[in-house]
Amino acid sequence: MVSGVQPMTSTYQWLVEVHQANPYLIKALLTGLLVTTVCSVIGCYIVLRRTSFLADALSHSMLAGVVGGYLVMKILFNQEAHALGMLVGSIASGIFTVAIIGYVSRKPRVKDDAVIGVMYTGIFALGGVLASRFSEYVHVDVYHFVIGSILGVSDSDLKMMALVTIVVLTFVILAFRQLQLISFDRVMAASIGVNVVLIDYMLTTCTAMVVVTGVQVVGIIQVVGLLIAPGATAYLLCDRLKNMIWVSILFGWSGFLIGYYLSEQLNVSPGGMIVVVSTGQFLLVFLVAPRYGLLAGLQRRWRAIPQQLIEDILGVILRAENEQATAAGIAQRIECRVERIRKAVESLRRQEWLQVDDDIISLTDEGRQHARRLLRAHRLWESYLQHLGVAEEELHDRAHVLEHVHDEDTVDYLDDKLGHPLMDPHGAEIPEDFVHLVPGEEVRVAILREGHRGEVVRVLTANTGGLELGMQLVVGPREDDSQMWVVTVMDQNSMQGVVRLNHAQADSVIVKLQPSA
Repeated sequence: MVSGVQPMTSTYQWLVEVHQANPYLIKALLTGLLVTTVCSVIGCYIVLRRTSFLADALSHSMLAGVVGGYLVMKILFNQEAHALGMLVGSIASGIFTVAIIGYVSRKPRVKDDAVIGVMYTGIFALGGVLASRFSEYVHVDVYHFVIGSILGVSDSDLKMMALVTIVVLTFVILAFRQLQLISFDRVMAASIGVNVVLIDYMLTTCTAMVVVTGVQVVGIIQVVGLLIAPGATAYLLCDRLKNMIWVSILFGWSGFLIGYYLSEQLNVSPGGMIVVVSTGQFLLVFLVAPRYGLLAGLQRRWRAIPQQLIEDILGVILRAENEQATAAGIAQRIECRVERIRKAVESLRRQEWLQVDDDIISLTDEGRQHARRLLRAHRLWESYLQHLGVAEEELHDRAHVLEHVHDEDTVDYLDDKLGHPLMDPHGAEIPEDFVHLVPGEEVRVAILREGHRGEVVRVLTANTGGLELGMQLVVGPREDDSQMWVVTVMDQNSMQGVVRLNHAQADSVIVKLQPSA
């Protein structure tokens, strides 16, 4: 509690008057906002990669790094340790901890959680032993180290935190695509040339840096909460990584500001209150999140409409004449009771995915978008999982989890990796690439389907089966189990010849898409 600040200070007084009168509070406020920003960003990747326990290990190993930084600075340079020295020591300790855990966990008889539990307690204890043995060199305020001391932030601490924020955010921006890939599928990332090991260690380094800064705010015990809570909260609300990061930052800021304010009013530890508020935010969102919250889950189970049925309904309507169907017609196509179809249709109508007019069911614009995205992503994921050797009975459930990763880049990669399949493992048609297959767009021949027309505008390799710039072509049905593209070269609507292309050749020919005849 700041001297001179009375309980129940108004929000305006706290934000303006108190901070104007106490400049060190400005530093505390800036520090908290910087730390919660980077914690929220890195926390998203920790949540997605399910490495929260590893973050806990990093926070505890930091004590050994801080003590090591003190000893090096004092013994080798005869100087008291400063913020940068402790940062370097903490990062080195974090990387060492991760490297040891990674090496030992590769042994078949030792599980990851056991290794992490042993190593982080051992390295934390080592830090305590060194601090006790060399107490004449090491001046660590253990109490503030455990609970945080945001009000004691120095100018050098603030500069270090600003530097860490810049470094971490720069790394995330530059490596966003690689981080996204390894967060969802390490095998896929490695298969397209991403250096997974390097990205892992760079992310670990950033996590260690963030932990160092977070300890200053909430202490070593609670820093994991500052890291995980905003990201976990955002994960309940968002399906896209970019949105998740922004929402996580907002929850990080609100958790800090509300917790910081309440700590002043209640005269309690700022670090503890910040984590309490962040945890409260998570529990509230967990309860009321519209898609993944507890209440929403109970509501979905009450309605009990299987995802497979929804997919089937959307798919039938999407492929029907004029994109219209009746409940009886849908029931006949998918062999389901009409009453069950009507119940599902009513649910989709409430979601504004379908519209019903005199028993004629059609897609809304939103429903059509959802249908095409969902069907294409789901069926490509099923095909990809089958390619990886996943059992057939597990394909649908796993694809249902992954289908929410339906950003165009990821789905395009799956499509190309699989050779642009026409059917999923169950024999269902995979919708075409509706994002890029728009007249006027320049696209690869490989993603074209039967009936598409285009003019060759670029040829990336010499081996294109005779296709040249300026040629007009029409795509026919594929041959050889969909592994051979058949295109007809046209001249003023008269056939000039037929060219057969393999996947690599079809990928090397770029056409400007024209309206289908």
